[in-house]
This record gives sequence, structure tokens and C-alpha cells, in this order.
Amino acid sequence: MKKLLLAAATVVVLASPAFAQSVPEKTGINSTLGIAPKTEDFVTQVAISDMFEIESSKLAQTKANGASKTFADHMVMDHTKTSTELKSMVSGGKVAVTIPAALDSAHQGKLDKLKSLNGAEFTKQYNSDQVAAHKDAVNLFERYAKGGDNADLKAWAGKTVPALQAHLKMAQDLK
Repeated sequence: MKKLLLAAATVVVLASPAFAQSVPEKTGINSTLGIAPKTEDFVTQVAISDMFEIESSKLAQTKANGASKTFADHMVMDHTKTSTELKSMVSGGKVAVTIPAALDSAHQGKLDKLKSLNGAEFTKQYNSDQVAAHKDAVNLFERYAKGGDNADLKAWAGKTVPALQAHLKMAQDLK
């Protein structure tokens, strides 16, 4: 009986809107295999990634060193633009998905860690987070551009990949 209840609870949790990503996308299996994410997963991940980029870069504008501050200015501007474009596609009816309004726990934890750091420690962590975030973003956008199931979103992902690759190179050059 306990096993049945546990299984039922697991199904409810996984089906919950609070856990919008599919299990394969959350576990990284799709990324490893190069499979395009579901549209809902793509939109969720893009929105959360943009929120993290914007919020962490706003912190960097006040806490980081010169090169990282300049990079942060660029990230706030570019990720605000992509966030606005994504919201426009959703509100315009081109994509039927709900955009999350807040960071997920993993990204909130990274942001909270950054808030607790200062000086060289902050800059080192910020730079590292940016490299990791942009590697993930390039992978996500490339996979959706190749195999996504929403034509408008797929085209947008494809046109956004070069900017994300440039961001990754810039982040790697900060080290």
C-alpha cells in the first residue's frame, strides 16, 4: 500500500505545473542524446535562464571587476531582449505555453550564493556561472533549432544561437 501511495504521489508531483520540465529534459538525457526539448521545456528553460542571466548580471554591475562589469552590462541588455521576444511570441499566440514567473530552486540557489559573495570571490563565481549557463543555453537552443516542434520558436532559436555562442566566447575570455 505504501508503495502504491508513493507511486501515486510521484505521478502527481511529476505532472504538476510547478515541475514544468519533462523528466528527460530535467535529467539531461535529451541533452546528452542531442534530442530537441519539448516546446514547454524549451520555453521554461529559456525564461529561467534569461531571468538568471539578468539578475546575476545586475549583481555583477555593482560587485564585479571591470571586464566582468562590461560583460554584465551586455548580458542584461541582450537577455532582456530575448526575454521580451519570447514573451511576445507567447502573448501573441505563436507559442501556447505559460512562462514561469520566478527562478527554479537551482538557479535561485546560484543567485543566493552570488549575493553572499564579494570582490574576487564574486567575480570568479559569476564568471564560472556565465560559462556554464551559456554552454547550456547554446546546447538548448541548437537542439530546439534543429528539432523543435513549433516553427516560430524553432526559427527564433536558430537566429539566437550565434549571439549565445558569442556570449559563451566572451564569458570564457573573462577567465
